[in-house]
Amino acid sequence: MKPEQRYATDLTDAEWKLLEPLIPRAAKKGRREEYSKRDIINGIRYLLRTGCAWRLLPRDFPPWATVYHYFRRWKNNGTWERVHGELRGRLRRRAGREPQPSAAIIDSQSVKTTEKGGSAVTTRARRSTAASATYW
Repeated sequence: MKPEQRYATDLTDAEWKLLEPLIPRAAKKGRREEYSKRDIINGIRYLLRTGCAWRLLPRDFPPWATVYHYFRRWKNNGTWERVHGELRGRLRRRAGREPQPSAAIIDSQSVKTTEKGGSAVTTRARRSTAASATYW
């Protein structure tokens, strides 16, 4: 990777210094990795920030299939969960708080309370004028 940032989404040296120890190392056996983990994470960050399709990842990054492979592997093996938990804990400690949150807030607007919602529940069906006894 070039020392300067290519994209606004690229990791800074300070960010990479925090993140690098949390990313799984390459297996001792097998072939040597062709792309750096930093370049792969930069590709993932670019994709998530811009919302582009995997196949439209710019050529400055490793091939899209490689970036996707690592993204999916780290999702499935819990790497992203561990990274998030560790970084959250560090930030909370820095703020003088316990590493793990002790409470959660659930927004009542986002909790599903009925099978059908909106006007289907609150609006009554109109009776036809032919069915009305007062219609002339």
